[in-house]
Amino acid sequence: MAVSRGYVRFDWLTIIVYFALVAIGWINIYSTSIDDSATGLFDFSQIYAKQLLWIALSLLIIVFLLALETKFYERFSSIIYIVSLLTLIGLFFFGKNINGATSWYAIGGFTIQPGEFAKAATALALGKYVSDIQTNMKEFKHQWRVFLIIALPALLIIPQPDPGSALVYAAFIFPLYREGLPFVYLLTGFFIAALFIATLAFGIVWVSLGCILITAWIYFRKKRRRKQNIFSYIAIASACIAFTFSVNYIFNNVFEQRHRDRFNIVLGKETDAKGIGYNTNQSEIAIGSGGWTGKGWTQGTQTKGNFVPEQQTDYIFSTVGEEWGFVGSMVVVILFLVLIVRVLVLAERQKNQFSRAYGYSVASILFIHFFVNIGMVTGLLPTVGIPLPFFSYGGSGLWGFTILLFIFIRLDGSNSYYT
Repeated sequence: MAVSRGYVRFDWLTIIVYFALVAIGWINIYSTSIDDSATGLFDFSQIYAKQLLWIALSLLIIVFLLALETKFYERFSSIIYIVSLLTLIGLFFFGKNINGATSWYAIGGFTIQPGEFAKAATALALGKYVSDIQTNMKEFKHQWRVFLIIALPALLIIPQPDPGSALVYAAFIFPLYREGLPFVYLLTGFFIAALFIATLAFGIVWVSLGCILITAWIYFRKKRRRKQNIFSYIAIASACIAFTFSVNYIFNNVFEQRHRDRFNIVLGKETDAKGIGYNTNQSEIAIGSGGWTGKGWTQGTQTKGNFVPEQQTDYIFSTVGEEWGFVGSMVVVILFLVLIVRVLVLAERQKNQFSRAYGYSVASILFIHFFVNIGMVTGLLPTVGIPLPFFSYGGSGLWGFTILLFIFIRLDGSNSYYT
């Protein structure tokens, strides 16, 4: 699925899926925002018309990104990353507060969210660093440096406060694993997250007991094959138990009340269908009411009645479920999976490590946004304010994901092995 333009070969399957997602996203934004006050398709007092403008400007961004030489992205990746950090720092002095978060710059009548562009900048910086060290990711000095590259933008985003956007940076662990980061880091990350949630759900005593039993079982199982150092297992069990005792402190003192409430609702500790759980509850009702084929475009009663707050942004998938049903929802899910898998396939066949690491970063970021957003909208995960790529309303989000994807399409056009 590649067409040649001189020595450049763009993957048209990826491009087609991108435009399909953008188009379907706009159709659903139109449905959430159209009302009797609208005067036409280009009524810019309506958010669907504004989104149409962002889409049109995205075409110019795409042309610009594809016109640049691939060497530009690698050569200037560090500068792009530093500029991105400076824009995040500038929010503390010049940012505009919207809905309790200082995440935007106000320029005239428009707002720009630099955090949406920082993902691509971080992916470029990460790709540049791992290509410079040539997969030498087993040395600790390189490990802490790549973690610092990832952590800096996340640490600048958290105080805005925007912990949801900061969470996305955990996705970069997957491209690092592909480039040689020891598996123990990935396993440790999953284990800490599981231990944290289990402690919240079942309590310190039961989780601590579970840690002791599991560690003892592993010790005696391995002891049959060869002699084991019991003290190392005691140290591991002690560290796990110590972490469980820190969970409540972290939960009560680091998390904000709204985040604690959302975790408690998902874990079944609280039922608040009219308060903090209202959005998710109404979203589940909207999706469930769509049935197999949906109520039809612009015919969703939950959508037209504005029962789902912020439906055009973080909860846009609820419109898909209500108006297009299970069938329409599966089409959207399949399109996202095709895009993510295709990017992974293209990343794996890159001729240089910079392009490969960047491609894996793109796929990982798209996946975590897709997975967390749909999990959030369907009530499987806490609400953390992560938009659905190419769907959720907003120029910064659309442009950020467009830049992220089309830089890789440009890199792939010159650096992949085509068969």
